[in-house]
Amino acid sequence: MRISVPYGEGALEAVLPDGLDVTVIGPGCGLGEEVAPPVAPSAADEQAEIRRALAEPIGAPRLSELAAAARTAAVVVSDVTRPCPSHRILPALLEELSPLRPEQISILFALGGHRPHSPEEQVRLVGEEVARSGVRLLDLETSRCRPVGTTSRGTRLEVFEPYLEADLRVCVGNIEYHYFAGFSGGAKAVVPGLCSYAAISDNHSMMLAPTARAGIMEGNPVREDIDEAAEMIGIDFILNVLLDEEKRIWHAVAGHFLAAHRAGAEVYDRRCDLRIAEAADVVIASPGGRPKDINLYQAQKTLDNVSGAVKDGGVIVLVARCPEGFGQRVFEEWMTGMGRPQVLIDRIRREFVLGGHKAAAVAGLLDRADVYLVSEFPDDVVRRMCMTPFSSVDEAVAAALARAGDAARCLVVPHGSRVTAAA
Repeated sequence: MRISVPYGEGALEAVLPDGLDVTVIGPGCGLGEEVAPPVAPSAADEQAEIRRALAEPIGAPRLSELAAAARTAAVVVSDVTRPCPSHRILPALLEELSPLRPEQISILFALGGHRPHSPEEQVRLVGEEVARSGVRLLDLETSRCRPVGTTSRGTRLEVFEPYLEADLRVCVGNIEYHYFAGFSGGAKAVVPGLCSYAAISDNHSMMLAPTARAGIMEGNPVREDIDEAAEMIGIDFILNVLLDEEKRIWHAVAGHFLAAHRAGAEVYDRRCDLRIAEAADVVIASPGGRPKDINLYQAQKTLDNVSGAVKDGGVIVLVARCPEGFGQRVFEEWMTGMGRPQVLIDRIRREFVLGGHKAAAVAGLLDRADVYLVSEFPDDVVRRMCMTPFSSVDEAVAAALARAGDAARCLVVPHGSRVTAAA
């Protein structure tokens, strides 16, 4: 059996032995095949779906009505680490904002704790037509975050001033699983997207709660804190999309930041919540290529999404190019200084540190299973992370199967950032 696994902007292939018990899973293989797109959506289909959602907002007036009463608008979009195709969404959205002149509109990039963009990256994210239209393009600058208040769970809300100064506040994003916030999208564009490190750290410290898991929102303290914060800060309208495996838009929701987001998440969950009959000895997983494997800080989410599908003592073969390395300084320090997984597990309980939280999540998996990594990391760096380096998927799988034995069960998850898989 030949498999193809996304890697960067391309794919790596591997051949699995005849007779191996193999299951390949991905979006559309789960509980809700009936909600999957019947055919690959074309560019015209995408635009029709975006315009349909804008014309049928959920729980909110139409955006054009809100724009007519505003003097300025802030539109929040995803950064370079997210797959959201903002450049295909913004033209229709800006038409809805036509009561405002371009110079009255700011497009804010929700960096959260991620690196700034180059000017070329900003243009690529929004598209040349939008970049030339006269709107302002601004990255989050944490030095320009202003105190707003404190949530009931203690999150110190400090938010980017250009967002707070706008009359009309609109958030754009895509909905998929998030390993401790439940789902991406919705208010997450602002919290943590446009917040200070203090606010992000306060919110993310709740990830240690047992209900802070992918696909869970009710009773999830991280998501409930995000949504409470959004009520305090103010979000007037969202436009969120659902993407297929080729990052094409097949469903969109618009309107109230809670009502529309929950409607979109329900559709996503019906398609991408995957249950398998039995945990596998070997899991071969990819985040789905760029941008989800741009660095290990992003690729880590795939490890968490598939961790429930591997047996104790089993192996996850993670196929993630990671051309930008770790992607976050503290994460790198914690990962390369791990020593052994239990050290980080104990450390995060004593002191919650942004970046360290992801390293501790990896350590939790490594404490019960092995990770074989196919990436651009040097071998010695991979070993310092308590992982095993391999130069090809074939070599990694062969080693995993040699360890697991002839009766091994194998699970292949080509788009691990988009699904949550568990036995």
